[in-house]
Amino acid sequence: MGNVSIMVREDESFERAVKHFRRKVERAGILKETKRHMRYEKPSVKRKRKALAARKRWLKKVKRTNRRF
Repeated sequence: MGNVSIMVREDESFERAVKHFRRKVERAGILKETKRHMRYEKPSVKRKRKALAARKRWLKKVKRTNRRF
């Protein structure tokens, strides 16, 4: 996880600044990571989740390379 910070301009409203902050937090994956740590995850489930994520990344990479030609 990392620190998320935003620069608020003088003409920017509070609601807009909160929206920017939420978007950065979402993109950084902080909420997802926090929710995942709320409960114990069995090692077998963790391996399965990581394998699915790796497969998803691989398929995305293959799809991207096939689209170029």
